[in-house]
Amino acid sequence: MAPTLQGIDHIHVYVTSWADAESWYERVLGFRRVDKFMVWAVAGGPLTLANEADTVHLALFERPDETGDSAIAFGVDGESFLSWKVHLEAQGLELRISDHDLAYSQYFRDPDANLHEITTYDHDYVRSRLG
Repeated sequence: MAPTLQGIDHIHVYVTSWADAESWYERVLGFRRVDKFMVWAVAGGPLTLANEADTVHLALFERPDETGDSAIAFGVDGESFLSWKVHLEAQGLELRISDHDLAYSQYFRDPDANLHEITTYDHDYVRSRLG
């Protein structure tokens, strides 16, 4: 049997520009730079960002010649799912909403083509409000 994992420590995300990516992640998803990890933000990465609660960390690796290949799924409740839909649309993002029978997901891409997903298991709540 494998030892127990305590959770996800961080997610690698490949970006063409730290500055542009940091601005996008702050504006769209509310992530901020983690100052104590800035010592690692040299020679390509990572630049570490965290959500306000410091429960999700993104490690941005600068790769100017590569397109995104990461996928990150964020979990939320049904009410937050609908709030995120409004927020992301207001940011001008193209969303793909999927009904997975047990869950709803909305998919979108960052400027470096990394795929992001916001998902909820409050399926009935969301279905009743999306129509």
